[in-house]
Amino acid sequence: MKSLVFSLAGLASLGAVVAECEADAYDVIVVGAGPAGIVVADRMSEAGKKTLLLEQGGASYYITGGRKRPSWLNGTDLSRVDVPGLYKSIFATQDNLTCSSDYLNSFSGCTLGGCTAINAGLFFQPPASDFDTYFPENWKSADVADAITKVRAKQPFTDNPSQDGKRYLQSGFEVAREWLVEGAGYAEVTINDAADDKSKVFGHPEYNYEGGQRSGPVKTYLQSALDRPNFSLLTGARVTRVDRDGETATAVIVGGTNGTETSYSVCSGSGRIILSGGALASPQLLMVSGIGDPEALTNLTTNGVLSISSSDWINNTAVGDKLFDNPNTFIELTSPNITSYEYSYDNPPTTDKELYLTKRSGPYSFGSQTSAFWDMIPDGNGTIGCQGTIDSSGALDFTANNTITLNVYGTSGLHSTGKVVLDERGLAGASVPFYTDKRDAVAVATFIHNIFAALPASLTPHLIARNSTLEELTTWVSTWSQYTLGNVLHWSSSCRFETCVDTNTQVLGMDNLHVVDASIVPPLTTNPVFGVMIAAERASELILALD
Repeated sequence: MKSLVFSLAGLASLGAVVAECEADAYDVIVVGAGPAGIVVADRMSEAGKKTLLLEQGGASYYITGGRKRPSWLNGTDLSRVDVPGLYKSIFATQDNLTCSSDYLNSFSGCTLGGCTAINAGLFFQPPASDFDTYFPENWKSADVADAITKVRAKQPFTDNPSQDGKRYLQSGFEVAREWLVEGAGYAEVTINDAADDKSKVFGHPEYNYEGGQRSGPVKTYLQSALDRPNFSLLTGARVTRVDRDGETATAVIVGGTNGTETSYSVCSGSGRIILSGGALASPQLLMVSGIGDPEALTNLTTNGVLSISSSDWINNTAVGDKLFDNPNTFIELTSPNITSYEYSYDNPPTTDKELYLTKRSGPYSFGSQTSAFWDMIPDGNGTIGCQGTIDSSGALDFTANNTITLNVYGTSGLHSTGKVVLDERGLAGASVPFYTDKRDAVAVATFIHNIFAALPASLTPHLIARNSTLEELTTWVSTWSQYTLGNVLHWSSSCRFETCVDTNTQVLGMDNLHVVDASIVPPLTTNPVFGVMIAAERASELILALD
């Protein structure tokens, strides 16, 4: 098995960290080095736990050994991951940093940092109402206040990433501001300073960048963990199952070449295993370890993937159930007042390339979104959140100059959910039937209808008329095309509190097996990364309190 190993010196002497722990065992094993796994592994090691973090992918940022990059970055300490303006090329090429087809039947990050190494880096704090409305007791806004403070203190973010202090590619922002602030009555805010207000607000996007480069938990939490002798990181380590003795998880099994396996054990009586592979991979690991819907476990047994006797199964239909992703709608908009900007992987404009290389400034210092905005749409006794972001260029069939892309998606309060589905090989995929509940389509259509009412004459929408009725918009957003019914790949909610895990994130029916990642996070009003990191901080507090 090819792997990268960090901070392994002195492990032979660490058996004394916990007196009753076997010399070759760990207090905590965390599976998955994404935005949750890195945070929780850092906090476990900070508390003195002998901690092993396993990641099935490999290097990403330059600091991790990542060296894939275009030639114009040669001679720098930058990989393609470090440069915010290259994120679309990462997303498009899907090599080395994303999950292979023999691991996952979906697009996802499989590298150090997980999704935070491949996405745009949008970093929005969820409003307090998300925690108070959708989370259980011990997870309300007052309960997670310290966790939010910890994330804000440790993870840098900014709405003006260019290091020369200038804002670039602002023609689309100015047109959107005229439309939404001056026309539709939205308030212009600094988004994370006004985190609790998501009703008709507009502003510059917040990014988890620092110094004009992509940051994220790899650059923050992981670096502090690597400084500790009781922390180990193993990459290239694909966990195939969790071994358990009844209700006790005893080890994780890492698959190697030619069918070989390596077992990593936790301390008898006190060790914990924490699954942080994401909302598809963590339910999959539970199922191939004999925990899940008995129908899925039966299929795995029939296909030779699961060999655990049915008498040892922990039957729970909530494992992998109620999977969520944001239903996505692209609206292409043209105005003579807009200058589009297309990013290039190999050949940026000379001026923009030099700006970035010499000053970490210019268009390549951010990930192409120029504005973000929200509104809350009434839905019976509650609300459904809707978010919009505006990109610097058009997309698909509308790539001419003067065009931008408005990306609209439904967020918190949506009723339609799906399921994590395993194929005959035991690999996870997603079934998310968007808008099976028509209330969701009506809410998103209402959001669009409301802002279209203020659309200035100078801004022309494509594919859907500016005077479309609510009924026409409802039909359009819920009818498949290249521009509608798309996945944002913000997978979450597939192992929910009180049905799949308890409020300490412990898998129901198990004594020491936890899930801490987007699986436990209900649909949020914002992009999920900030919320997932909050959840990891809060989960760390609760898990440590159990000991």
